Amino acid sequence: MAPEVDRLTEPLIRNTEVDQHPGHDLKEIKSIKQCLNEAKEENKRIWQLAGPAIFASIARYSLGATTQIFAGHLTVLELDAVSTVNMVIAGLDFGIMLGMGSALETLCGQAYGAKQLQMLGVYMQRSWIILTIMCIFLLPIYLFATPILLFFHQNEDIASLAGKFSLYMIPQLFSYELNFPIQKFLQAQRKVNITAVVSAATLVFHLFLNWLLIVQLGLGLVGAAIALNASWWFIVFGKFTYIAMGYCPGAWNGFSRLAFKDLGSFTKLSIGSAIMMCLEFWFLMILIVIAGNLKNAQIAVGAMSICMNLYGWQIMIFFGLNAAISVRISNELGAGRPRAAHFSILVVLMSSVTLGIFFFVPVVALRDVYGVPFTNNPEVVNAVSSLAVLFACSLLLNSIQPVLSGVAVGAGWQWLVAYVNLGCYYLIGFPLGYVFAFLFDEGIQGMWAGQLAGVGLQTAILIFITLKTSWDFEAIQASSRIQKWGGPTMSPEVNSEENPSLSSDVLA
Repeated sequence: MAPEVDRLTEPLIRNTEVDQHPGHDLKEIKSIKQCLNEAKEENKRIWQLAGPAIFASIARYSLGATTQIFAGHLTVLELDAVSTVNMVIAGLDFGIMLGMGSALETLCGQAYGAKQLQMLGVYMQRSWIILTIMCIFLLPIYLFATPILLFFHQNEDIASLAGKFSLYMIPQLFSYELNFPIQKFLQAQRKVNITAVVSAATLVFHLFLNWLLIVQLGLGLVGAAIALNASWWFIVFGKFTYIAMGYCPGAWNGFSRLAFKDLGSFTKLSIGSAIMMCLEFWFLMILIVIAGNLKNAQIAVGAMSICMNLYGWQIMIFFGLNAAISVRISNELGAGRPRAAHFSILVVLMSSVTLGIFFFVPVVALRDVYGVPFTNNPEVVNAVSSLAVLFACSLLLNSIQPVLSGVAVGAGWQWLVAYVNLGCYYLIGFPLGYVFAFLFDEGIQGMWAGQLAGVGLQTAILIFITLKTSWDFEAIQASSRIQKWGGPTMSPEVNSEENPSLSSDVLA
């Protein structure tokens, strides 16, 4: 980021007009009414992306969540086993795969904004190569899940059954390597509707499989694994069929040898994205593992996993906003429109805070109810109720954090945010949670309080970074990145002719 940040602290009123003509940035306006009108238009653009993305995120997340619900009505142990695999084993790999695939949000989004469409398919193929190699390295986690969980002092019965279930889930791992690059490839082109359609069809298919295999055929955890694996591969084949049928002209031109070029630099950005994402996923995963060391371990793990499940559903909504702002930021920076990128952040933050308040109220009001669909055990339901206030605060705080992470991905700050996450989660949140839970004997409430402290600090730092960023400088960085990994783009001289705002502000 550039040290020149004075313009970023100017009043919003001077940065808010969106010129609808391609190549033009925000222009100065002179009234609050104009500002509100432009905010309304920007909000419409954001929700055209966020709406389908939210639906797709919720549908995909519901695959594991609904299977967990079916398993929860077998036994508490089977609920714990499925929850542990979903949140710890698959959660670990999900975070790595999604994180590494998120490098495409930066590269594909900025290339699309710069009209370098031919590179989007190449970027996706490079990501496939890197993620395939990563899957091989991650495979031992599935093969040795039981000893790994026991090493972290997980309850022996939970670890044993979770280890068996993780073996069944290996096909899901290899679906991740294809799915996430495809998802980011389509998202960068604003083709979010097809993702929503495929996700909806998959969810219906998945519910039917769970009912058939677990309830009707009584296959238990084997049936749960078959349903999850089949559903994730259904998503992959559905979206790639759409691409292969020619609905992404210019962006997908078949397989290319260029996919094997510049893998080193591409891998570095992918690893930065993975670390940024995984430090968040791993933090939640560690909380589940540590819960297995508390008094009444099965009750603690069950309560924690139910809250994490509901937490995950809410996060999926804000991941939709995350995707929308990432697309808007990367597209606008790639097109050389820094003020439009800045304005988009302000608009999406207002929407996300409003949604956060909307979720806060019912969680507190329904504190004695929302654990019931997941389990028949009244002790687990009571433990869930005891977390209600802390849980609601987490939902409110996490209405902001995913959006700021989307800004970071769109701008290409993955490594910077990775360091922030490391400090906030592992140097602050995790130690505090451990002290509260064990030394002060606060149990799962103490663990969740530590988590809340870590997320709160991370959110505050990301807000500060966003406010102090020079978006003019970020637009230049985007152009440089496209030239490095994607081929020629508009030179500053050409861009200044098409973009008077960029000429006067960025090149000054």
